[in-house]
Amino acid sequence: MQAEAISAVSSPLDALIDTDRYPIRNLDSEAGQALLARCHAQLADDGCVVLDGFVRQQALDRLERETERLSPDAHYNQTETNPYNCDADPSLPDSHPKNRFDDRTNGFVAGDRIDQETIVRQVYQDPDFQSFIASVVGMKAIHQYADPLADLVINVLREGCQHPWHYDTNEFIVTMMTRQSHGGGQFQYAPGIRSQAGENYDAVEQVLDGDHRTVKKLDLQPGDLQVFFGRYSLHRVTPVEGEKERHTVIFAYAKEPGFIGRPERAQRIFGRMAPIHEQLLEQGLTRSDNLAD
Repeated sequence: MQAEAISAVSSPLDALIDTDRYPIRNLDSEAGQALLARCHAQLADDGCVVLDGFVRQQALDRLERETERLSPDAHYNQTETNPYNCDADPSLPDSHPKNRFDDRTNGFVAGDRIDQETIVRQVYQDPDFQSFIASVVGMKAIHQYADPLADLVINVLREGCQHPWHYDTNEFIVTMMTRQSHGGGQFQYAPGIRSQAGENYDAVEQVLDGDHRTVKKLDLQPGDLQVFFGRYSLHRVTPVEGEKERHTVIFAYAKEPGFIGRPERAQRIFGRMAPIHEQLLEQGLTRSDNLAD
């Protein structure tokens, strides 16, 4: 009966999202403006906003089944990495953050494995959802990645997997948890620990040494939507405990159309490249800022 009720709604967005609590189709309304004001305040405070219960309760099982069906397609990669995803610097002391490495083991289902019929892809492509996210992050418009592997991704963490302290390569990230593990898998972050003005290595080193006075912790639940400025906030996901996998959908958007990820990053994360990455191999790709990663 629940599946029939969900499918009877014409829009995947209305079927999935609690638009009564989160009126993202009517942002000009009083309730829509109040929602945006709340999101803007949270992002200004610490670069993170969590919309709990964003997914309708009756849609949670279907959403979990969808990512569970796709999770066997995840490519797992294990590496030792520092927060900047770069090589060690022998000119710096061992205690320097660039020389602090930890185990990173992650599974990622690439975008070309997530078909058009999935509700997560339909939400990702929905113009109203995109307009909402753009309004939340203070942009007139955002654009889907042109990268066929990294546009829409499912992060799969099984027992023992973790994502150690790091920064994101894109300015903001949008995620939706669809399945929580039995234990571990906690999202932790140090808000705005670095900026365009500098890396603030001393503060980063303190966090790596275990001083978590500036660290915030989130116990995300299935159906929660998170918008996070991970380019400037050091963050991690603690090791997953138990046999139940942790699944998170990553909706990747860019400021400008046509964004393609680095070929070497695609090879590392997905174990392969798409034809477009092959075309970019001989081109020099640079970032628009001067931060370490």
